Amino acid sequence: MSDFVSGFWNIYVVGIVLVSVIGCGVFLWMQSTAKHVEGETTGHVWDEDLQEFSNPLPSWWRWLYYITIVFALFYLAMYPGLGTYQGQFGWSSTGQYEGEMKKADDQYGPIFKKFQQQDIMTVAANSEAKEMGQRLFLTYCSQCHGSDAKGARGFPNLVDNDWLFGGTPAQIKESIAKGRDAMMPAKGVKPDLNGDQIKDLASYVRSLSGLSTDSIRAQRGKELFAPACAACHGPDGKGMVGVAPNLADKIWLYSSAEETIIETITKGRANRMPAFGEFLGDAKVHLLTAYVFGLGGGVKDAPPAAVAEAAPQAAPEAAPADKK
Repeated sequence: MSDFVSGFWNIYVVGIVLVSVIGCGVFLWMQSTAKHVEGETTGHVWDEDLQEFSNPLPSWWRWLYYITIVFALFYLAMYPGLGTYQGQFGWSSTGQYEGEMKKADDQYGPIFKKFQQQDIMTVAANSEAKEMGQRLFLTYCSQCHGSDAKGARGFPNLVDNDWLFGGTPAQIKESIAKGRDAMMPAKGVKPDLNGDQIKDLASYVRSLSGLSTDSIRAQRGKELFAPACAACHGPDGKGMVGVAPNLADKIWLYSSAEETIIETITKGRANRMPAFGEFLGDAKVHLLTAYVFGLGGGVKDAPPAAVAEAAPQAAPEAAPADKK
């Protein structure tokens, strides 16, 4: 009702509700006082021999209906239902939610706070924290990364050691709290690469991972790689943390099939990891970070040459959409 600025709509809703409920009672009373002759018909006949008899309603059914009407009026007096009237109990779904959240915070808050005061690796080794982190993961993360955290097409595997934005505790926590945006620009639009050049480039990219490919096309693609891709992926195709994925390993977010690589180069990719920091709060993000780190793919320290902050963001060529 807060969306309506005119008081007319409040009166309109109240009127419809009360007329509907009271009208049911009046209609029932009219039927109860009507004359009925048991055994006689109303004269209505269907399908040649299906007749409507003029029998009164059973008393138990009639009184049960009266009780439901009285209950409806009592409910409308106690709870919201009549326009902007909040009811005598002052109940609201928002109030109930906030009350439940406060109760849960009073009960579980000290536990989360205890783990929040510990470093990530200590929490990751705690069995109680693992169970709590797993429940958080299954609730908020498994829809994309899978219940086993091994990901799927377009969603990264969190149990291996391949991390586009870094696998240190601090980097994982930043990914969960702030989210990540990744974009691989499309190269299949003028004045970039044509179809044959893209196929050559795809052949070279496959060769970087040791996959079978056309050697002639791969050689031509190598010459195209430097001006078209090296700014982000590096001259050796091994990528850079926070900038672009490693193309020389055997880990593929969208498949290593030639047609998929061609599609990626031609159309580009765009991925988004939503931010959970404001929604979950620092304590739960800390616990969830420890769980993800403890899955086995996290690293204690980032390699100095691979720290995202030390590498200039080479957008618009930045292409972290193909891996973590």
